Amino acid sequence: MVYSQRKSPGSQSLLLSLLLLVAWESGSGQVHYSVSEEAKHGTFVGRITQDLGLELAELVPRLFRIASKGRRDLLEVNLQNGILFVNSRIDREELCGRRAECSIHLEVIVDRPLQVFHVEVEVKDINDNPPRFLRQEQTLFILESRRADSRFPLEGASDMDIGRNAELRYKLQANEYFDLDVKTNEEETNFLELVLKKPVDREEMQEHRLLLIAIDGGKPELTGTVQLLINVLDANDNAPEFDKSVYNVRLLENAPNGTLVIKLNASDADEGINKEIMYLFNNLVLDNVKSKFAINSNSGEITVTGKLDYEDCNLYEINIDAVDKSSFPLTGHCKVIVKLLDENDNIPEMVITSLSLPVQEDAPLGTVIALISLSDLDSGANGQVTCSVTPDVPFKLVSTFKNYYSLVLDSDLDRERLANYDVVLTARDGGSPALSTTTSVSVEVADVNDNAPAFTQPEYTVFVKENNLPGCHIFTVSARDADAQENALVSYSLVERRVGERALSSYVSVHAESGKVYALQPLDHEELELLQFQVSALYTGEISTTRALDEADAPRQRLLVLVKDHGEPALTATATVLLSLEDSGQAPKASSRALSGAAGAETALVDVNVYLIIAICAVSSLLVLTLLLYTALRCSAPPSEGACGPGKPRLVCSNAVESWSYSQERRQRVCSEEGPPKTDLMAFSPSLPQGPISTDTV
Repeated sequence: MVYSQRKSPGSQSLLLSLLLLVAWESGSGQVHYSVSEEAKHGTFVGRITQDLGLELAELVPRLFRIASKGRRDLLEVNLQNGILFVNSRIDREELCGRRAECSIHLEVIVDRPLQVFHVEVEVKDINDNPPRFLRQEQTLFILESRRADSRFPLEGASDMDIGRNAELRYKLQANEYFDLDVKTNEEETNFLELVLKKPVDREEMQEHRLLLIAIDGGKPELTGTVQLLINVLDANDNAPEFDKSVYNVRLLENAPNGTLVIKLNASDADEGINKEIMYLFNNLVLDNVKSKFAINSNSGEITVTGKLDYEDCNLYEINIDAVDKSSFPLTGHCKVIVKLLDENDNIPEMVITSLSLPVQEDAPLGTVIALISLSDLDSGANGQVTCSVTPDVPFKLVSTFKNYYSLVLDSDLDRERLANYDVVLTARDGGSPALSTTTSVSVEVADVNDNAPAFTQPEYTVFVKENNLPGCHIFTVSARDADAQENALVSYSLVERRVGERALSSYVSVHAESGKVYALQPLDHEELELLQFQVSALYTGEISTTRALDEADAPRQRLLVLVKDHGEPALTATATVLLSLEDSGQAPKASSRALSGAAGAETALVDVNVYLIIAICAVSSLLVLTLLLYTALRCSAPPSEGACGPGKPRLVCSNAVESWSYSQERRQRVCSEEGPPKTDLMAFSPSLPQGPISTDTV
């Protein structure tokens, strides 16, 4: 009689009701969910974005994504509502086998800024696997002379589920000769024996067929069956017997071939040939076990013949028969359980799951450069992995979760000092001796526009013959910038001023890219003996008037200044300059503030700046008097030396965003040995603080 059991429609609905329990483990920084295996597509797992504190609107802009080891399509996130759901079939046994704990680890990654979250989704077992026997039929040979209570080992069933769903009980088809005895050994596995209730008579019945049923502990219960074929032999009085029914052996993995596992010894109470014993693997022993071990049929020695790997299989059960050599042999049985001990034979594995390169040289401390995950197939201390980074680099490792690390910026970067770092990461396990693996990460430092151009020398003296051709090249200035690419591009320009009655730009020009200086018209030594000017490299920011100001101009002028660099992306800043025009007989006043200031604050700022302007103008007046005195002394020389006279000084004051600068325009006569003195050099002396610019005087 064959017993079977099928899943009813009610069990289907029961599975649907065993769905998710969401929990947040306080203080761990990790989100935990649980889901039953075999859940349908679209089954709700949790509101992951809400539990991680993320906004739905920022999921797409911040490149929200999830990553998991192994299969990546089991779980998915709906970016419209932030719900984590089942995307494809989840088979707990396929994922974790018989392990008591089974979970899917997800890495949730968002960019701008880069963040990583760890999510554990526990996969709960359901009773979806029935007990299974390795063979559909088991054959036993029993002598009719065996006494009542004689025992014969049977192969048990296995269940891929865990916990209560895998707890098996057995039933034997009702009969008058045999009973079933189930014991649990030290390894908590069932040991089945067929017990003879009363002697069998071969002449009465040569063969017995019984059905063995295995039932698991799930709800609803699932069953598996095997047919027992019992052949009754007519011979021997005594069967060989081992001193133990179960032998437990501990053996190091990677034991070399020929290593002795155990030497078995069985005895037989018979005499002569009926006492001679052969040791054989029972027909229940699988081919996989036979490829790892061999038994000497005469001595009973079991030795290693194949590679033993703890990570592949750490427990072997070997059923052994001791058979006498009579014409009608009797058999004794025992089981050898070989448990492997782990050795540190697996090198740690390191995987870099995400890189954020290159790194800006002005990146803040703590910026995440890379995400690193570690693993080791060994167990215990042999499988505990730590990670370290090479010293003397501006990076450090931060442990985020178990075997997960983040490589972060630990100190300031300077691309001009070092533009690339070879960071060596080392993963080392806790074995003795320890095994390690290394991975090199090349971290490129991206340039930031933080260096001003610099000329090769601060001042150049150039001699030019008069009557030159218009547009001739007279000199080349050169400035270099320590930055890279666009940030290192240098643009040259003249610092405009008046030379006599004409603008400097009517005499010379400079090529913005090459720095070549050209004379725009023939130069006359008698008209202009010395031409002094400045070349600027990214500009000085000095504001000057293009014409004389008079009473017809508005008393208040508002200027909007825009500053833009050549970086990628380009950065800009703006400032508003407010100019107040005063009568020439009064002390000049000027004020400047940002657009965000209030009217009252503006008035107070002007009052303060008036005193500052008066003080600075007083100091400038002393400087002008000193220059006048110096010029008068120089011009007191004999007529043969030439004559010079100072022109009328005019002071121009300007204010730009709470920092003052002054330019003094002065006219002077150029001394000449013959002819009337000629007017002509206009000098601007900017006192603005030097920013990312450079000027040179030619």
